[in-house]
Amino acid sequence: MMYNGYAARVEFDADDRIFTGRLAGIDDIVTFHGESVRELEVEFRTAVDGYLEMSKRLGKPAQKPYTGRVMLRVPSEVHAAAAVAAAASGKSLNQWATEVLRRAVS
Repeated sequence: MMYNGYAARVEFDADDRIFTGRLAGIDDIVTFHGESVRELEVEFRTAVDGYLEMSKRLGKPAQKPYTGRVMLRVPSEVHAAAAVAAAASGKSLNQWATEVLRRAVS
């Protein structure tokens, strides 16, 4: 689930027979739950809105789930091969890696 730039990580609690969720990609702990998918969706949106409101009230910037910056450590031979592949396709390494990652997650 996505809402206002935030994603949810959802699990099913078989003991309590409810769906539980947490905002993904941030360090702050923001959780929610629901007995149905519809209720879970509503509670997810409420949790995001509540998190943003609480952050504003406390004067603390809400964490953004993803900034668009990715730091990777790869073997030097992988780095070199990726740079060559990017250059061969007429792209920067960032452009090339973005396309490769986009294809991988689609």
